[in-house]
Amino acid sequence: MIRLENVRKSWDGGTTFAVDGICWQASAGTVTALLGGSGCGKSTTVKMINRLIEPTSGLIEIDGQDIGELDPVQLRRRIGYVFQGVGLFPHMTVFENVATVPKLLGTPASEYREKVNSLLEMVHLPANEFGDRLPNQLSGGQRQRVGFARALAASPKIMLLDEPFGALDPVTRDALQSEFRQLQGSLQLTAVIVTHDMAEALLLADQILVMQGGKIIRSGSPVELLKDPGHEYVSQLLETPRRHSQLLRSLEADGLSTA
Repeated sequence: MIRLENVRKSWDGGTTFAVDGICWQASAGTVTALLGGSGCGKSTTVKMINRLIEPTSGLIEIDGQDIGELDPVQLRRRIGYVFQGVGLFPHMTVFENVATVPKLLGTPASEYREKVNSLLEMVHLPANEFGDRLPNQLSGGQRQRVGFARALAASPKIMLLDEPFGALDPVTRDALQSEFRQLQGSLQLTAVIVTHDMAEALLLADQILVMQGGKIIRSGSPVELLKDPGHEYVSQLLETPRRHSQLLRSLEADGLSTA
């Protein structure tokens, strides 16, 4: 569904590269996590997939088509895009925000109304309760749910998510992560999620690509990375969720022993 071949991005004409010769592909219906610290090139990579940023060189294909040969506006309308902060239109209601893309595509009102109502139900924000609210009347988690619904409004096969859960409290983040995985599975979306959180990548992704310095230094399934990090940086990233897990088990054991 998505294929990148020797993709590079330079901001200075080719002296240095923010993304440096990466190659990978994502099968239809899978979740790929791009993982790494700030400045590693993961967000730049995602933005090149929908041509918010143009690559300096290399090939990006979606469903066998070279995206460089496609109209960028039409391309973006085929791809759901969710990012931290959501970017809802503040003067539009929840219903109007979700209806934006179907309207741009010329969908008849009777059809897009039914679709928007269905999407809001899907993200647990029923239109009869939330449809007329403005974004500033919603919690952070609710705004993110509206962002998911808006990204799904054009029935995309692909969804790109750039740190979508990073600004949320832990309970809301956990709930939305579970809901995203359920949505992705039921709709068979091919998803690419940018994160700096190894635990999030392990829980959500079928394939993890660890980036450093614009390069992919390790790729594999969560199980493969846990069995063999293959790189010192990957080991460091895995250490935090392991340490937290061990600490929780220790606290639980101490609590049971003193009960």
